[in-house]
Amino acid sequence: MVGGGQLARMTHQAAIALGQTLRVLAVTESDPAAQVSPDVVLGEHTDLDALRRVADGASVLTFDHEHVPTALLDELVAAGVTVAPPPSALLHAQDKIVMRRRLSELGAPVPRFAEVRDLADVDAFAAEVGGAVVVKTARGGYDGRGVTLARDVADARDAAQRYLAGGAEVLIEERVAMRRELAALVARSPFGQGAAWPVVQTVQRDGICVEVIAPAPRLDDELRLAAGELGLKLAAELGVVGVLAVELFETVDGRLLVNELAMRPHNSGHWTMDGARTSQFEQHLRAVLDYPLGDTAPLAPVTVMANVLGAQQVPTITMDERLHHLFARMPEAKVHLYGKGERPGRKIGHVNITGAANGSADDEGYLAEVRERATRAAHWLSHAEWTDGWNPHE
Repeated sequence: MVGGGQLARMTHQAAIALGQTLRVLAVTESDPAAQVSPDVVLGEHTDLDALRRVADGASVLTFDHEHVPTALLDELVAAGVTVAPPPSALLHAQDKIVMRRRLSELGAPVPRFAEVRDLADVDAFAAEVGGAVVVKTARGGYDGRGVTLARDVADARDAAQRYLAGGAEVLIEERVAMRRELAALVARSPFGQGAAWPVVQTVQRDGICVEVIAPAPRLDDELRLAAGELGLKLAAELGVVGVLAVELFETVDGRLLVNELAMRPHNSGHWTMDGARTSQFEQHLRAVLDYPLGDTAPLAPVTVMANVLGAQQVPTITMDERLHHLFARMPEAKVHLYGKGERPGRKIGHVNITGAANGSADDEGYLAEVRERATRAAHWLSHAEWTDGWNPHE
């Protein structure tokens, strides 16, 4: 697996159960996956020699991020390396302009967009849509980086100029009037078998996913079916092998629009580790190794995943102490820590809470209770503060 982050770390856990050894290409020995894998190659994902070393003798080469230049992957494929997903598919997760154009050709719903080569393109597009716009770099942006929600045309021009001056390719999109964000997570094997998990709702703050609700509550059955079918269709049409996450906007007028694609395990699928029969990490390995895919059925009416994000001020008590207190108060919490240092806003882990078997995602009281427990646990791990003011000494 190219990349030594938390996704590789959690994929390594799944590999152990399948009797596999996951070799990782990490930048440093302190990377999350390098801390736990016995087979580590140190190097950069832009170094062909490093890629050759990590692929040497492997059954398949896969990824925990999309940033490997496809020209290098093409060289590996020419040398006989099995790359999953293949470079021709991965390109659509790397380049938003390529992705938007291809999805438009396939008839998939996307926001109106245009490529920006100079500032006149910004003016023309803003006049065409007659509303708010978003300016993005075509490559490299994630967790809110490389994305500007423009206040007005002047702000859009400033963002485009800044990105262009930095050498980036730029696109501009209409700012969608949305009800919420959803994600359709699917997997596809080389054999062509596909599998889809329930569609989930993702909650973003400052461009970072903070919470995932599985399944998405109060989602119209027609939209739920359409989202899952769209994910499977895109996986097949683009030739994806492995997990594909399709990030979606649900608009205020009841439509679905594709926002982003990720061809790897994804934050929106972390709930599957404790809330589905087959986790996204096991499924990704099954897919790239061409095993029959696993059952994606949920294990509870609702599972809520809350990200543990670094606090502005690192707590004085250690993470180990925080875990001790959390488990004493909330023994049902399933915690996954990434072995990363704490800094403001950084994803350092996540918590999964599964709801009682007699509940329903559409029961507002039940859902609110599960969400509160998940966010309370994650906040405690981040800040060493209980959101409900609980004090064990009172």
